[in-house]
Amino acid sequence: MNIIDMRCRPAYLHDFFGKTPGGPDYDVVTWLNGRVGTRGDLDHFTRSATHEGFLAEVRDAGLTKAVVVGRHTPTQHLPNDTIHQIVSGSPLLEGIGSVDIVSMGRQTALDEAERAILTLGLRGIDVEPGFGSPFRHADDPVFFPLYDLLSALNVPLFLMSGPTTPDPRYNDPAPVANVARQFPRLKIGVFHGFWPQVAGIIGVAFRHENVFLIPDMYLFQPGSQLYIEAANSFLADQLLFGSSYPFRPIRQSIDDLQGLGLKDSVLPKVLHDSAARLLNL
Repeated sequence: MNIIDMRCRPAYLHDFFGKTPGGPDYDVVTWLNGRVGTRGDLDHFTRSATHEGFLAEVRDAGLTKAVVVGRHTPTQHLPNDTIHQIVSGSPLLEGIGSVDIVSMGRQTALDEAERAILTLGLRGIDVEPGFGSPFRHADDPVFFPLYDLLSALNVPLFLMSGPTTPDPRYNDPAPVANVARQFPRLKIGVFHGFWPQVAGIIGVAFRHENVFLIPDMYLFQPGSQLYIEAANSFLADQLLFGSSYPFRPIRQSIDDLQGLGLKDSVLPKVLHDSAARLLNL
């Protein structure tokens, strides 16, 4: 079966992903693995301390593609050039870039987003309004020039919000509906699926077919069965798989997904087809 993992990053990318054994970030990665249901070795991610180790992890899990996601917030910056360097040498890897239009300024951010797509070949741009300074919602007009650009380039916007959002009031799916309505040609991928606000974001996706849900590691948490119920009815083309590696093992996440009750006709869409369409593969 073809499988695209929409959220998959190597440990060596940053201390946040367990790059340095013995440090506080490393302990957090181990803790989070236990928290989201990792079975067996909680330090499994050490294999991806090198590029070759990461590729071996991707191959052994049986992935067709692993999508390495960038990030640009006041507390963590994973530069687009770094993401490009990681993914450019292997047909198994694709990259998503990032910009922070607030800290970078409008034109600098737009130029960088365009460079990330047209020059570096990244497949979309990640924006994290609830992690910015100040915290914002996705429908804040400051982001609209970027949304216009991505619509014109026909590449997806990715938003990330969930229980780790510093102020939980910004883990609110309602603003995504405003973005989807004002930018109907813009494809919007939602990392973490706004868990635990599951019913709310499913309601947004019901109304707006340009909204794609990627609950990643939160697909395996209490309350997430609503994602599966929705996929078995109207959401089959809008629910995508992501492991959140290194915070959850890739192969285990694939196996766990197949045990959640998706219809046989829906499973290939969730594991591959919808992601391929979203990323223009």
